[in-house]
Amino acid sequence: MTAAPNVPEGPARAAARDARRGEEPLRLGGMALRNGLLVHGPAHWAAAIRARDGSIAVASGRKPRVPPVVDRVPGARGVARLGEAMAVIPLVRAALPEARLPFEDAAVVGVALAASAGGFAARRRLGGGRGELAAAALSLAPSLVALRMGDTAAYHGVEHKSIAAYEQGADDAAQAAKEHDRCGSHLVAPMLAMNLAGVVLLRRVAERPSPLAGGLVSLASAGAAVEVFAWSERHAGHPLARALRAPGYELQRVLGTREPTPEQLEVGHAALEEILRVERPA
Repeated sequence: MTAAPNVPEGPARAAARDARRGEEPLRLGGMALRNGLLVHGPAHWAAAIRARDGSIAVASGRKPRVPPVVDRVPGARGVARLGEAMAVIPLVRAALPEARLPFEDAAVVGVALAASAGGFAARRRLGGGRGELAAAALSLAPSLVALRMGDTAAYHGVEHKSIAAYEQGADDAAQAAKEHDRCGSHLVAPMLAMNLAGVVLLRRVAERPSPLAGGLVSLASAGAAVEVFAWSERHAGHPLARALRAPGYELQRVLGTREPTPEQLEVGHAALEEILRVERPA
């Protein structure tokens, strides 16, 4: 794990430097924490949090990676990318013990348990597609509660603004939009649709599918949703792509993000500069 340098380079300077080298801006992703931001680069991760004493703590490291051959397998590559993102979380907690994840709250755990019980009841009472649709809708409740509690939604806005400012070569992240084209919210609608279709088809084949079969359907749904996500990004101007992204934008605008404070943007700036430092050290 590494610490950030004392004098950061602004995102506009970083973008200009990359342009001079003939390099495209790094493709960055991220995850909002309750007290900071985790940023993913091609080969590294970086995180910054606001510590209890008011200081900003920063750490970074290399990302766990699956074999490159998986990137050539549609469906599997999406699941692999999601798995890599989850594998980073323990590394962040080890490097920054004060980092707090969105789901680390008793209320969120309570909602998750209630949603699970409600989904089970909906499947038994309604059955078929209606039961699965109700269960899928309930499964979103923990994420929505996690976003609306504390500062998670604000740091979600920090994530989008910081990355967008870097991509646009702008130094002032406050002026960037808090909604972003590559937000995971765009996965919600296709993932729910794919999962619903998969479960309905599975129940036609087997009256009582095993938990393993249900898990495989969920994995396949996630992989298919990532492929839809990637297609929508490649064909951003297509009417279907805009329609697929519309629910995600609304989710970001209404519930998923909040305008951050200057102090929160400062944390995002620290995370961004650290990922640039470790990804392109020259």
